[in-house]
Amino acid sequence: MKQILIFILFAAMLCWMMFSPIYKHIVIVRGAVLQQEVDYLLEVGASGAYGYISEDMMTESKERLAKFGLDENKISYELATTSGVDPTIASAPIMRGTGISLRISYPYEQLFLIDSLIGITPIPADERMAAYGMKMSEYVPRS
Repeated sequence: MKQILIFILFAAMLCWMMFSPIYKHIVIVRGAVLQQEVDYLLEVGASGAYGYISEDMMTESKERLAKFGLDENKISYELATTSGVDPTIASAPIMRGTGISLRISYPYEQLFLIDSLIGITPIPADERMAAYGMKMSEYVPRS
């Protein structure tokens, strides 16, 4: 009986040690991809040519993120400005000097479920990882 218990504990530890680095790398890569997308959207949206981040830009962003294996329907965007103006309206771009902030989030899903094998409480599936950024708009209307 003692040998069976030791075998079960050893097998659980072995599984956790084998797969633990894999899901942690998935979390790191997803976080990096989200941050890269935040930086890209802010660079384009706050540029002198645009001054906004439209729904079309966010749709294209979801498509880019889907290429990395993220579910488009679970990606969430939160936009704000330092002046309180809506930054998604293409006909009313954000003027130069106003900050545009963007937060993209995605759920952890069941990535940390394997931690329960060794007694660690996993992160709830509805918790979200997020990337955040802010950039000052460079848009100046052309005369």
